[in-house]
Amino acid sequence: MRELLLNEEIHQRVLIDLVAQTSRFLWIITADIKDLHIPRGRRSIPFISQLAGMVENGIAVRLIHAKEPGPRFRLDFDKHPALIHSDLFERILCPRVHTKAVISDGTTAFVGSPNLTGAGMGAKHPDKRNFEAGFITDEPADLDKLTHWVDTLYLGDHCTRCRLRQHCPDPLDLRE
Repeated sequence: MRELLLNEEIHQRVLIDLVAQTSRFLWIITADIKDLHIPRGRRSIPFISQLAGMVENGIAVRLIHAKEPGPRFRLDFDKHPALIHSDLFERILCPRVHTKAVISDGTTAFVGSPNLTGAGMGAKHPDKRNFEAGFITDEPADLDKLTHWVDTLYLGDHCTRCRLRQHCPDPLDLRE
């Protein structure tokens, strides 16, 4: 299956459905990350709270992004010790990342234009959100290629020859 998602379809199919079906690992790659909320009953909660809950329930979460998150995201992040202390949560910063993707259990992925922000993922009012598009897929060839590529990013395979290394706050090849 390969399906095109547009605008608010992204919010439902990716943030709500795809994330909820995850049972082993969730990888999120984004250039920009800001405070983002998702519905929970009659109210909404920060998306980072859902990620923390997943980690607390034994689901590994990997977050790769290009720049430091916004201040409201950071405040919400700091409320969740599991994101700070658990080996199941991995977060890296790479200034060259411009990809936007969400991979669930290596079986389904979304790749598209939206950053992990309310305006990007369709969580804002329809008159305030961005115009976004992307594809959701469960095609094995797509998933194999994408997960391998994300692993090379995460492992720092590109760091030693990166020409933006002087701007990198935390080169991955120098991690223990």
